[in-house]
This record gives sequence, structure tokens and C-alpha cells, in this order.
Amino acid sequence: STRAALSGLASARAWPSAPRPVLADELWPERVLSGDVRARRALLDVVYRPLVAAGGALAQTVTTYLEQGRSLEATARLLFVHPNTVRYRLRKAADATGWDATSPRDALVLQVALVVGALADGPAAPRPTGAGVEAAGGPAPPSDAAS
Repeated sequence: STRAALSGLASARAWPSAPRPVLADELWPERVLSGDVRARRALLDVVYRPLVAAGGALAQTVTTYLEQGRSLEATARLLFVHPNTVRYRLRKAADATGWDATSPRDALVLQVALVVGALADGPAAPRPTGAGVEAAGGPAPPSDAAS
């Protein structure tokens, strides 16, 4: 769409090494970070939901793999599985989403999709209240009392 193209044009500078021309759909992470609601919805529908629908172990494996700096061994240790199981699950996740967590660019897309999905699915975090914090969740304004 025209909106996606314009959003992609505005976001393309955030990925300097992008192939030229670059499709707006290849700029979903940058577009999400710039506030593009359509890109956010696309990441949810095309990446996050298919990953979750493919099975909880796949989403957990991709999440852990990315959190562990894309280390197969560290991921396997944390999940109590063999590194080959991690490899297998990452391939299945790539089959489900079209994005390969072992590729740096695809890993970024998956990471942003996981964050967007967690924000969309999770309950709102409770806002702190108490001394120094207003009910609205922000810090209390400084008092004008003279020392």
C-alpha cells in the first residue's frame, strides 16, 4: 500500500546496509520502532502468531536463543535439551514464520515480533504507587519547600 511504502521510505535509513530497492515488508522492525501500527499488526499476524501456533517449545526456543546471544549451547543448557534439538526447533520456527533466527537480520525481525507479541498478549504491568510516586505512575514533582 501507499502508506506502507511511505513508512518504509521513512524507515529505510535505519537499515543502512539494506538491499536497494528494499520492500516495505522487509522493514517491519524499523517501521514498528517508528510507530507504524500496520507493521506492528503484520509482525503479530505473520511472525508472532504463527510461531506461537506452531507450538510453545518453538517460541520458547527462539526466545531463549535470542536472549542467549544466538548461542546454541547456552540455549540447550537452559532448556535442558541437546544442541541438535535447538537446531531442529529453530528450523521448525523458520518453517512456521519464514524468518531464520540464525540470520542476524531475521533474528532482529523475530526479536521485535516477540516483543510486540508479548506486549499484545500480556496483561498491563501494574503501576507502582507509594512514596515519591503519583497514582498516575510517574514520579512526584519536586517540592518547592526551601531547605
